Amino acid sequence: MSRDHDLPAWFLEIPAERRPLLNAKGGLSMRATRQILKFLNENFSRKLSLAEMAAVCELSPYHFVRAFSKTFGASPHQYVLVLRLDFAEELLADRRLSITDIADLSGFSSQSHFTTTMKKYRHVTPLQVRERRLRGQANK
Repeated sequence: MSRDHDLPAWFLEIPAERRPLLNAKGGLSMRATRQILKFLNENFSRKLSLAEMAAVCELSPYHFVRAFSKTFGASPHQYVLVLRLDFAEELLADRRLSITDIADLSGFSSQSHFTTTMKKYRHVTPLQVRERRLRGQANK
C-alpha cells in the first residue's frame, strides 16, 4: 500500500505524525487498528483502562500493548496523552473556557496534571499556548 489512493479513507484522515504503521510485523491488524482509533477518538477524554482498550481489539492487555506499540510507535498511554493535548490546544483558543475547564474536558485529572504534562511533552504551558493562539487570531 504505497500510493495514497490505495489507502483506506479513515487512514488518510489521521494526521501524518500519528498515522499507524499498517501491517507491521507483530502489530495490530488493519481491522483492530481502525477499531482502536475509533474507540480512542471517541473516548480519550475519559479514564481508560488498558483492559478496556485491549478488549476493543480482542487481545489480552499484554499482547495489546506490544501490538499497539509496534503499530503506532508509542504506548497506548502516550498516544492518549497526545490526543488529549491536541484537543486541549484547540480549546485554549477559546478564552471563555478556563484552563481548569479545559483540563477537565480533555481528560486530565487536574489543572496541575494538565500543565505538567503539556510542559513535559510540548515544552510550553497552557497559558503560553493560549497567548500564542490569541495573538495568531488577532493577526488574521
